[in-house]
Amino acid sequence: MRIGLVTDGLPDLALPDLMHTAAELGIATLEFGCGNWSSAPHLKLDALLASTATRNDFLTQLAAHGLSISALNCSGNPLHPGEHGRAHREVTSKTIRLAGLLGIPRVVMMSGCPGGRGDANANWITTAWPPEAARVLEWQWSEQVIPYWRGLVQEAQTAGVVRLCLELHGQQNVFNVATLLRLREAVGPMVGANLDPSHLFWMAADPLAAVRALGEAIHHVHAKDTRINAPVAAVNGQIDVTPMDRLDARAWSYVTLGDGHDAGWWRRFCAALRDAGYDDVLSIEHEDMALPPIDGVRRSVALLREVIAT
Repeated sequence: MRIGLVTDGLPDLALPDLMHTAAELGIATLEFGCGNWSSAPHLKLDALLASTATRNDFLTQLAAHGLSISALNCSGNPLHPGEHGRAHREVTSKTIRLAGLLGIPRVVMMSGCPGGRGDANANWITTAWPPEAARVLEWQWSEQVIPYWRGLVQEAQTAGVVRLCLELHGQQNVFNVATLLRLREAVGPMVGANLDPSHLFWMAADPLAAVRALGEAIHHVHAKDTRINAPVAAVNGQIDVTPMDRLDARAWSYVTLGDGHDAGWWRRFCAALRDAGYDDVLSIEHEDMALPPIDGVRRSVALLREVIAT
């Protein structure tokens, strides 16, 4: 397996410094945010789309540092009602085109979540009751999610992208194994999972069981950990709207690899991935608010190096 990095984890580094740092740490491959929920700190989407010379220079700089690109990332909500959704759909389409032009086979994103017939914002349905919840959910899938994704698969085929990698994330219609497989059945095997165990942890799923269930539908992997704050979770459960920076008050928080689950767990995770046929990049996504980013990335690299080697 190769160690990668979502470059948004080091947003304050200029691109040359980022590449130097990644190479120094032993990172092999980078995943670049292109917009939507990413500020795209290291990639100018429109400039790269507009110029072959700019694209060639970008790839040359990476190669000079011994780096490759694992994926482009345009995570957002392309199904959001109104102008917000239109803007995210535009960035999504541009990202897919750029991936094709750069010869990158994978785009990481999220499924999106529509409103519920007239809503101004996304409406994430998480229960089958009361009855209107089930009706809204079925409308979302049949009228919004599946039609959009059928079109996006065609866009990707035209661009030369072969894998659309969906992060199983809350506030999205595709948030677990079952919903990923539902979309994959409807639109084809180009759609697969960007498997990020951190989200499965807080949704009380077992990432190891998810790996076994997904098998060849795993297209990409994020390496990110979650720590469950057991006393808070015992009282309030793990559905938590406490602000993310109130670490002591939350039922769970994203943490540096090893601070939620030890090296033994990550070793089992890597073994399960290999058994499922995935022996590719583990893209570190640093979102630990308690550590300086460079420290968290460095510690995460060290842990992955340890578990991959054994």
